[in-house]
Amino acid sequence: MQEEHDLPNRILRVLRFRPKGMTITEVAKQLGVTRNSVSKHLEILQIAGKVDVRNIGNAKLYSLAQRVPISAFLCFTKNLILILDNEQRIVQVNDQCLKHLRQSKDALIGRTIRETALPVVSTPEALAVIEGLEREQVIADIRYAREDGEFFYQMQAIPTTFEDGEKGCTLVLEEITERKHYVRSMEFLARTAMELVDMPAEADIYEYVADRISELVPGTLIHVLSYDESNRKFFVRAIRDQAAHSVLVRILGRDPVGMAFPLDYIASHPLGGDPASLLHRGVQEFFFKPEVGQVGASFYDLCFGQIPEDRCEEVLRILNLGKIYLLCLVWGEHIYGTVGIYLPLERELENRQAIESFVRQASIAIARRQTEERLRRSESRFRDLVDSSPIPSAVIESDGHYAYINRAFTELFGYTLADLSNGKDWFRLAFPDETQRREAIAAWKADRGEAGRGRPRPRMFSVRCRDGKEKVIRFSPVELSDGTDYVTYEDVTEERRVYGTLVGEIAGLRKK
Repeated sequence: MQEEHDLPNRILRVLRFRPKGMTITEVAKQLGVTRNSVSKHLEILQIAGKVDVRNIGNAKLYSLAQRVPISAFLCFTKNLILILDNEQRIVQVNDQCLKHLRQSKDALIGRTIRETALPVVSTPEALAVIEGLEREQVIADIRYAREDGEFFYQMQAIPTTFEDGEKGCTLVLEEITERKHYVRSMEFLARTAMELVDMPAEADIYEYVADRISELVPGTLIHVLSYDESNRKFFVRAIRDQAAHSVLVRILGRDPVGMAFPLDYIASHPLGGDPASLLHRGVQEFFFKPEVGQVGASFYDLCFGQIPEDRCEEVLRILNLGKIYLLCLVWGEHIYGTVGIYLPLERELENRQAIESFVRQASIAIARRQTEERLRRSESRFRDLVDSSPIPSAVIESDGHYAYINRAFTELFGYTLADLSNGKDWFRLAFPDETQRREAIAAWKADRGEAGRGRPRPRMFSVRCRDGKEKVIRFSPVELSDGTDYVTYEDVTEERRVYGTLVGEIAGLRKK
């Protein structure tokens, strides 16, 4: 009898030295007992969680369970842990969970998670995971929203067997809010980077900045100002939050979008100084009614003194604005505007790093856009200048592509830019004779290699025009610094005819 009572311990000792497992027959033979007796005790040990079993063909292999009692690590993990029985009653909970959920153990033990209405674990998403749990562990991300923001948890629901054989489950929750926000921020920045690159020139980039900042900080007043460096003025380009915008329109008696703020007031502005002082500043926080240790700012000064003080106070009161976060749209040594995010006192600015990175992206995009606009204006002036010139001319890219011809060129030769997609087309039209064309191409290449950049290389050719007439043209190409050729053309047909006539007459006189 004593031998039968000690049999479970003897089975465990045997299995300890056979980590790969043993069959019932092997255990019975090792211990010198009946197979039925070993089978009965192995089943009890399995229910108790002390041995594991796996099937290999028709045989069952038993081995020691490599498990650590949950109670051994409940207090040593930062995760939140609840243990539920088969009726979803809470039978155990760790201190970290109690602290995080602001509950006492007495208020939870013995009650179901539905009865307790706990944050996170009693949400429909979490309950669906728990109720659908079978034999396999399930991992799910749970979103939980409350007044001060939204939070994310990764919940592991693990099937659990208690010592008496009853089934239940263990919930392990890890807060992943910061990780989730980081992933979201990276996705946001990747998306906005592509949108800024692909943004059409006619789109209002300041409106776009306001929309994306509002996406990161929803439900609050946001302003975006542009800065006109030539006129030394800031302009309100966008206001976000429809309710706040309506309040501003009512109080001010006009739409604030479009208001101009002259720079001569900047000394009293919270950012202070002059535009150059704004170049190297990150996010700055200002309180409208500062307490000790807080940096204050006047909403009246923020508006550059352009809005009466009593109306400024009314705006703060009605919209419950306690502070503002200011950022500058800056790139290189230029300021392109500012972004203001207004919040109540109790609300903190989230996603600050993503906001700063996005504002930097937007600053680069604005700088690029303004550079491209200046380049377009410069190119437009150049085209107007060349097109109005009476001297026929063309601009030829380094690859032989005709980028531009002026009206005088078309008037001289009859060809339009559509006729001259590249140099081969020009030579084919201007020199229909193949021998003459080869000579012209060879001369063009030789002159280009010898003259060097910035030096004209004039040469005369007889050219076939669109109407079939032949004209003697003096070509004067100049290679520019980027490899582009600027070519002017002079019709010297009459000059050559007169010259030829004079030469003929002189030759006749000599013969006489």
